[in-house]
Amino acid sequence: MRVAIAGAGLAGLACAKYLVDKGHTPIVLERRDVLGGKIAAWKDADGDWYETGLHIFFGAYPNMLQLFKELKIEDRLQWKQHSMIFNQPEKPGTYSRFDFPDIPAPWNGLVAILRNNDMLTWMEKIRFGIGLIPAIIKGQKYVEEMDQYSWSQWMKKQNIPPRIEKEVFIAMSKALNFINPDEISATILLTALNRFLQEKNGSKMAFLDGSPTERLCQPLQDYIVSNGGEVRLNAPLKEILLKDDQSVDGFLIRGLDGQEDEVLKADIYLSAMPVDPLKVLLPKSWQELDYFKKLDGLVGVPVVNLHLWFDRKLTDIDHLLFSRSPLLSVYADMSNTCREYFNKDRSMLELVLAPAKDWISKPDSEIIEATMEELKKLFPQHFEGDNPTQLLKYHVVKTPRSVYKATPGRQACRPEQKTPISNFYLAGDYTMQQYLGSMEGAVLSGKLAADVIAKDYSEGKNLTSVENQETPTPV
Repeated sequence: MRVAIAGAGLAGLACAKYLVDKGHTPIVLERRDVLGGKIAAWKDADGDWYETGLHIFFGAYPNMLQLFKELKIEDRLQWKQHSMIFNQPEKPGTYSRFDFPDIPAPWNGLVAILRNNDMLTWMEKIRFGIGLIPAIIKGQKYVEEMDQYSWSQWMKKQNIPPRIEKEVFIAMSKALNFINPDEISATILLTALNRFLQEKNGSKMAFLDGSPTERLCQPLQDYIVSNGGEVRLNAPLKEILLKDDQSVDGFLIRGLDGQEDEVLKADIYLSAMPVDPLKVLLPKSWQELDYFKKLDGLVGVPVVNLHLWFDRKLTDIDHLLFSRSPLLSVYADMSNTCREYFNKDRSMLELVLAPAKDWISKPDSEIIEATMEELKKLFPQHFEGDNPTQLLKYHVVKTPRSVYKATPGRQACRPEQKTPISNFYLAGDYTMQQYLGSMEGAVLSGKLAADVIAKDYSEGKNLTSVENQETPTPV
């Protein structure tokens, strides 16, 4: 069975991988000239990589880790010490650590919290622990019910001291969804905390040993192609063509560089595009269906990712760092954390600017100037004196619409991978799966989409009509 997939990000590539495993023939279409979607990377004129985002792999990512195993590239994950490291703004140039001992969960997490006396008092730790009890006892059902509250509202409801939010959860909120605690759904942070506390290595982090495009996406493409599938770059979807019964008749691919448009025919069609471009391309008749109407409640959040090369080392820390800066989210010295980017003499910082809504339209020079002011606070010893550190070059990567903005109530807007259209399916981290908007969520959504396609096909489903329960009106 031929399956046309629009989008060669993790969701689309994962879906194609699992479809070829089931004996089907996916044709993956990517509008750009690079694989990866929200994890894409490029090389500059000097041969240095710069990426769409700072991508961290957690021990609590079972589907992602299984994918690495199946592709036989597990050695490309560089696991770091089981710690979470925060800058201390009141003590510039210093750090506060949560170090997880090698004991079972949740005890390793509790010990990590209790050992840290830099950020929280004993009374704050106790009150935070008491506030978490309902989530620990009631599990995921309770976590999902808390989608009606922002994290700030949930903390107030649980009588947790507001200083805990300032000390810890502003940084975590910006790291998880690029927004602040008064905006983010409590479900997002509670989901992460549940994973981190319930799985021994849930919060353990790894970096890839090179760029995501080359070290993860390329092996996926090679696997798909070697098993009979196809991956086409520079093949933007222009229109979803419909039959009279409103099922999909084909994907119209926009011709580039003077070439004519092309119609791609398949048995099944799937969108693995982010939710924002999907909404633009939805046929008008489909837009009236309740299934697709709820997508209006999902809007991508803007993200700015920065790469800065310096003339000397700023830090020797080989790990992700939570900046606790009002401008920056997380950062890492990639010359320490990533084998391909290694440099013993110079630093290359990769940083995420968040929230980015007020910065996404500003010129790169203004963004860099503001970032440098923050770095002077984080590394004061390197930017003062007669011979301050010099910025050699930079790249600014702007993503106007990244993962969906996970404000309260968004869970109800997330669609299943199976749509009311008989031969059209969805994959993407915004679709309904337990890992929310993340790399793990993208991979899992692709796997789920492949499973439901294979199930429908094996059951002899009629692939030329619209589901009976909700039939759109023809245009």
